[in-house]
Amino acid sequence: MNSSLGITQQGLDTALEVKEHYRHGRPLCLRDDGDRMLLPEYLLNPDLELRGYDDPLPLAMVAARDPEPPMALAAAARLSPLAGGARLIGGVYGVLGETTRHDLVRQCVSLVTDAAFDPAAIARVRAHAERIVVHTRREYTLALRRNLQSLMDGGIAPRRFVREFFQLTEAGNMRHDIRRRLIISLLLSPAIRPSTKFLMLENFYRMPRPVRVGIISALLRAEPTRHIEIMKEELRWVIQQERLAREAH
Repeated sequence: MNSSLGITQQGLDTALEVKEHYRHGRPLCLRDDGDRMLLPEYLLNPDLELRGYDDPLPLAMVAARDPEPPMALAAAARLSPLAGGARLIGGVYGVLGETTRHDLVRQCVSLVTDAAFDPAAIARVRAHAERIVVHTRREYTLALRRNLQSLMDGGIAPRRFVREFFQLTEAGNMRHDIRRRLIISLLLSPAIRPSTKFLMLENFYRMPRPVRVGIISALLRAEPTRHIEIMKEELRWVIQQERLAREAH
């Protein structure tokens, strides 16, 4: 595909992958680097090469369809300087402004197009997106802490805690290392009830590979107690069910 139009085959392939990830509710990961989740900070760093995500089509799809405003806004901000350089990309940018599910993205597109893609306007949009990402991460972290305290106090049911835990960590695009440490501390803490731990392991399939590997390693290194052995057995069963499901497909 001719890249002179601003669209490449790699970008088209990435856009199709993004569509599938959204369809199945999976987090976006960098192409050829499946262990690294795409974060808003990556999109907002113009000096960082993001492989297929540097192309307009996947950026437009993220800006239009991502369920979280910070991620969508970050994609729109990265797309903005590209849209002023080619008529086709400018058209994609305009359609994005009409179809996005987020008012923030719609306002971003309107501001940039009204300013005729002036670099100063694009810089203001990027700076605004950076502030929103920082604020949102802080809010998600506070919500996680409140839920954990509520769990300890008996004010929230284990199933609800686990459901909201994954919603908050995924929506907040929590870094793998932070998520890994947090889940391991929950699994190994004597203050957390076994029912909550087993519910966490039931959601093992939702965890990124580095988090899964870290959990397995932590349980293998943990002091062998009856509680730890039961969790190991539960984890083996979960992994076996995943393997059988893959083989069935």
